[in-house]
Amino acid sequence: MVKVESFTMDHTKVKAPFVRKCGLLTGEKGDKVSKFDLRFMQPNEAAIPTAALHALEHLLAGYLREEVENVIDLSPMGCRTGFYFIVWGDVEVETIQKALINALKKVINSTEVPAANAIQCGNYRDLSLHGAIEYAKMVLEKFNS
Repeated sequence: MVKVESFTMDHTKVKAPFVRKCGLLTGEKGDKVSKFDLRFMQPNEAAIPTAALHALEHLLAGYLREEVENVIDLSPMGCRTGFYFIVWGDVEVETIQKALINALKKVINSTEVPAANAIQCGNYRDLSLHGAIEYAKMVLEKFNS
């Protein structure tokens, strides 16, 4: 089986929340792509409920694009402890952490989840704005302490 980067990290030794650059890929034409681990919850100790994680995904998909240029994708982790964030270019962790903090502040002030309808979302009934706000507050509090 091919070696998967996320399986090589010792999940018992990290301290969430954190932003970790977990990959820098160079394409055939020299294009660079940076992949980040945006970890919100301590692995194997806590997980974000699906509806809150899904709402955070919808909210951060827009808010992070307001903060960072050349976004490729934001994807929730299957373990529900955070997200993978992928951007064009060789981007530094500090840039992404600052953008994440700003985006989480916007989540806290949100009054609705974007694209919360059957046309724009494949599971629009499983969204929790309240949960997204509460987890955003929790992560910001830990980043600020």
